[in-house]
Amino acid sequence: MSSKCFVCGKGAMVGNHVSHSHKKTKRVFKPNIHKIKAEIGGKVKKINICSRCFRANKVKKVV
Repeated sequence: MSSKCFVCGKGAMVGNHVSHSHKKTKRVFKPNIHKIKAEIGGKVKKINICSRCFRANKVKKVV
């Protein structure tokens, strides 16, 4: 599954794990992505969308 939002383009971001001793190692922050059926341009498509865009009703969900 793609980890990028169809609407806003939000994807994985990179940062650091910081331990108690302040030693830093790389980590990945992944967005909360859901696969839904949505109406795009009059057609039904399966898209990946982040929960923030989903809650903001930026696409019309098809049941």
